Amino acid sequence: MSLKNVTKRSGMTVPYDRSKIYNAIAGAAKEIADSMSPGDIQLITELVEKKIAGHCSISVEEIQDIVEKTLMEQSFYEVAKNYIMYRQRHAERRAAQKNLMKSYRDIFFADAIDSDMKRDNANINTDASMGIMLKLGAEGAKHFVDNYMLPEEFAEADKENYIHIHDKDFSLITLNCCQIDLLKLFHGGFSTGHGFLREPNSIRAYASLACIAIQSNQNDMFGGQSINAFDFAMAEGVHKTFCKAVADEAYRAMVYRFGTDDIGDAKKFRKLFRSCMDYERCRFSDSDSQASLEAVEIILQALEAALPQKLKKTSVDKLTHDAISIYALACGDTAEETHQAMEALIHNFNTLHSRAGAQVPFSSINYGMDTSAEGRLAVREVLNAINAGLGNGETAIFPISVFQLKAGINYNPEDPNYDLFQQACRVSAKRLFPNFVNLDAPYNLQYYQPENYNSYVATMGCRTRVIGNVNGPSEAGSRGNFSFTTINLPKLALEAAGDMEKFWQLFDKYIQISHDYLLFRFQTIKEKHVYNYPFLMGQGVWMDSDKLKPTDTIEKVLRHASFSIGFCGLAECLKALIGSHHGESETAQELGLKIIGHLRRKTDLYTKEESMNWSTFGTPAESTAGQFQRANRQKFGLVPGVTDRDYLTNSSHVPVYYPIRALDKIRIEAPYHNLENAGHIAYVEMDGDPSKNIRAFESLVRAMHDADMGYFSINHPVDRDPVCGYTGIIENECPHCHRREIVRGHKRVKRLKA
Repeated sequence: MSLKNVTKRSGMTVPYDRSKIYNAIAGAAKEIADSMSPGDIQLITELVEKKIAGHCSISVEEIQDIVEKTLMEQSFYEVAKNYIMYRQRHAERRAAQKNLMKSYRDIFFADAIDSDMKRDNANINTDASMGIMLKLGAEGAKHFVDNYMLPEEFAEADKENYIHIHDKDFSLITLNCCQIDLLKLFHGGFSTGHGFLREPNSIRAYASLACIAIQSNQNDMFGGQSINAFDFAMAEGVHKTFCKAVADEAYRAMVYRFGTDDIGDAKKFRKLFRSCMDYERCRFSDSDSQASLEAVEIILQALEAALPQKLKKTSVDKLTHDAISIYALACGDTAEETHQAMEALIHNFNTLHSRAGAQVPFSSINYGMDTSAEGRLAVREVLNAINAGLGNGETAIFPISVFQLKAGINYNPEDPNYDLFQQACRVSAKRLFPNFVNLDAPYNLQYYQPENYNSYVATMGCRTRVIGNVNGPSEAGSRGNFSFTTINLPKLALEAAGDMEKFWQLFDKYIQISHDYLLFRFQTIKEKHVYNYPFLMGQGVWMDSDKLKPTDTIEKVLRHASFSIGFCGLAECLKALIGSHHGESETAQELGLKIIGHLRRKTDLYTKEESMNWSTFGTPAESTAGQFQRANRQKFGLVPGVTDRDYLTNSSHVPVYYPIRALDKIRIEAPYHNLENAGHIAYVEMDGDPSKNIRAFESLVRAMHDADMGYFSINHPVDRDPVCGYTGIIENECPHCHRREIVRGHKRVKRLKA
């Protein structure tokens, strides 16, 4: 025959080799018993050669097409079917490898601003060597999951962008996020796996170990880490610092009055003084209150007891004066120590790395509810630290700071922590943070127990909410989300093409697929052991994990997690279905609430039937929103109001491009928060510098609170000087370096969303 060359898929030309045709047919026949003899295989090979004779060159695909056709002509139907399936498997494998290599090229060469792969986790530096290594591993893991683990139904739904499987690379490994009860962890000390840390005894140690706890827990999980009652935990550290400061100042005061020779060894005096002091009743105070009078009396009694016998005749008036000074100085020392501790905490959260040095933990702290003087001091100083910013005045991205609002605690002028709420507004008006969570919203208030800080709803910062629990106490602390999956609502609407019955059928189908996938993922992870999560489970961070042995599986305690089905693009979905979104018409609003209400009823039913905490999620879908939109546009073209922008609208938000009054936006979005029990957030935009009008800023916060929104924040312009790094409002010159530019040379910083 005259055929000399075959062109491979790569474009490379190789010499013709008839054995490849023979071996491919033999391979397809091998799986079907008695289907073809060696002579039959030889015959088909010769027939194929006759058909390709006369070509100087031919492609691999053309030869394979001829092989398929020849097998069918010779009535070897089963072998032909097997051969076709063989070709398909190899085609899929090549495509997967091509996509994997494309991902690798994107990691190495794509612009960080334009790459969704790099946007996927904003707290990873994918330009650094360890960040590149982390993403390489992630892409390899996704490739493995897609090709060897996922059942076809789930893989197809994800591939075709009906759903998005979040953090697919961790499907075989771990769960999402956790709200850490620091006091539970700190009492008695804990181990990081590289050494045991004793129980902290100062506010600096409490703040430092809070960062270490988040860093260590991050290494056991793929999602965010939150401290649900930051102020209550730090208050204990403040009290310990204050008690130490009292003993230190007492020694100094007595040395000043009597001299070193009369008072004796400092260590012995402090030990004796502390043994005579009622620590529980001697409390720090930031005002002339009954607590401060009581503390002075306690210090006086301890002084009288600790003085050497020869000095015990010292007048009470002199010692009382000393006790007052000791108390005042100790309070000042404690305030300064707390200030330094909170400043270090903010810096540590933005510099501590986990996961091979490639990622700053996505951290959050919730606070505002502790009315003790110690707790109030911790909140005041962490707000001061956030307000001050980092070294060059940059706005600190982490931790995501969340102020918990509660009437009777901090919401009204007569409330004990109202001044902290006002401070939170001032700081947020400058730094974008803190955000606000509303404990008075009925769906949050139902869990509220005044004496149990774990009953106060907290968030993961990105918006994840975990509180209800059908398998134990409904508490925020020591619990988190297992994983979540997001449904592409606009795609379902576009496929339905105005047929509402078809839309509901598609919606039910992909709700069920999302549920089944998460259940599949749960079946994989539940077989893991406590020793697979040495900090999360091994140190008792997760609810009831302290009751397990290292070799126990985690299935039982994993049922305390939430399992969430989320959605993206409600606005575009409504636009595709009826021509308007929920910001434009009451009809669309009614339909929007019906759609999300339907999802909520489904997750509630799953919870009841399966005794698992299923929930509805207003997904934080930054990169997913772009991915879904590109897929929708590729399939349906440019559809006005649906696919004509680069990103879908997140969850149930009114589109950011739609002009609407803030109060109307709040009124429209608020009812969705009641339905989205896995998490939600609302953003309201303010123009200009809101720090110049704090009253207007607070009025917006109050409007969102009073509308029963659950979690919300106010966005406003924040500028960044590219030279010195200062972040804040820059008008005529940079407040940090005083640099001026004729052309505005700084960049706007936008709120980081997860």
